[in-house]
Amino acid sequence: MTSARGAVTLIAMTQGHIRREAVSDQLFAVLRDRILGGELPAGAALTAERDLAAEFGVNRHAVREAVKRLQQARLVEVSHGGRTLVLDWRRTAGLDLAVGIAAADAGPSVTDLARDALEMRACVGADAARLCALRCSEAAAGEIVEAAGRYARTGPDLTELGEADVAWWRLIVEGSGNIAYLLAFNSLVGGTLPVADVPDDLRAAELLDVAAHQRLAAHIAAREDAAAERLARELLSRSVPATRRKAVR
Repeated sequence: MTSARGAVTLIAMTQGHIRREAVSDQLFAVLRDRILGGELPAGAALTAERDLAAEFGVNRHAVREAVKRLQQARLVEVSHGGRTLVLDWRRTAGLDLAVGIAAADAGPSVTDLARDALEMRACVGADAARLCALRCSEAAAGEIVEAAGRYARTGPDLTELGEADVAWWRLIVEGSGNIAYLLAFNSLVGGTLPVADVPDDLRAAELLDVAAHQRLAAHIAAREDAAAERLARELLSRSVPATRRKAVR
């Protein structure tokens, strides 16, 4: 439970939009944003539990739950002396933080994160295609070729093509035998990363190239791993925005 003052404080942090979620979730989001935005820099001590409870008008249990989530996200570390220190999230956080970065009021923009996700998609997809050509069973290769044929009969609606494209790539990533790639693929298509925010006109060149999809399937079936990798990278790179950004420091 929270006091009336605490409720008003937390609601104000969401720019007037009341969200139906636990107070600890809202407090986690506020502290996460402070860390991502640099207000709480790496190496700094997180505000004491009692002071956070007083600032937001919440009980200390809610604060502990929020800090626990920060710790699980590798944004803070509880030292042996009892102090909670802010970590450098660029060095410690994992891919699961990406959705938080996209939702944050500070840190990388959604546009930058979408570009980063699409670059990762091109790299993972290219190597997954290579591994698939080397490792997948004959039955799996045949299914990929058949799926490419179904893809050719889809569309030209970009939404329908997008759904068929995801199903086809899932076969390739599964055929690669790489669990890490499969989990990354699930994050990309499951909404953890804001790839869905990329406008359709940017992805059109990739999705409408039916012939490239069929050639890639043929390379995999023929066990032509190098050709599969090259074509997959070229195809997927078409959806990466052309604008450049500075390297993460």
